[in-house]
Amino acid sequence: MGTTAAAVHWGVVRLAVESLGLAPLVANVAGWMIAFVVSFSGHRLWTFGATSGVGTGQSLWRFALVSGAGFVVNEACYAVMLRSGGLRYDLALGVVLVGLAVLTFVVSRLWVFRAASPAGLHPVVGERCRADVP
Repeated sequence: MGTTAAAVHWGVVRLAVESLGLAPLVANVAGWMIAFVVSFSGHRLWTFGATSGVGTGQSLWRFALVSGAGFVVNEACYAVMLRSGGLRYDLALGVVLVGLAVLTFVVSRLWVFRAASPAGLHPVVGERCRADVP
């Protein structure tokens, strides 16, 4: 899903820059907004939905928090890359999107779409956390 959302994000930015004449950093906002819907919907319906045990409302606010924080990092890194002038705007965005897609997937798997674990079990590995629990 991250790859699809990143491709949508990248395509929206290209369209907004090339066809609408928006500045890349402004177009990036539009790309993120549309990719947010694609990413959340896809993760909720296909990637994590069937096994997550987390309601849509809870996963939506968690995902919004993760995605929003990721976008702040995205925009900052993208701005630095654009100012450095080393890459075209679309290639610079591609570099940023790949890194953030991986990060978003990991956080989504570990927290956004994960239900609370049973008492005493580690939420990721499913093993007992406390030494005094048999």
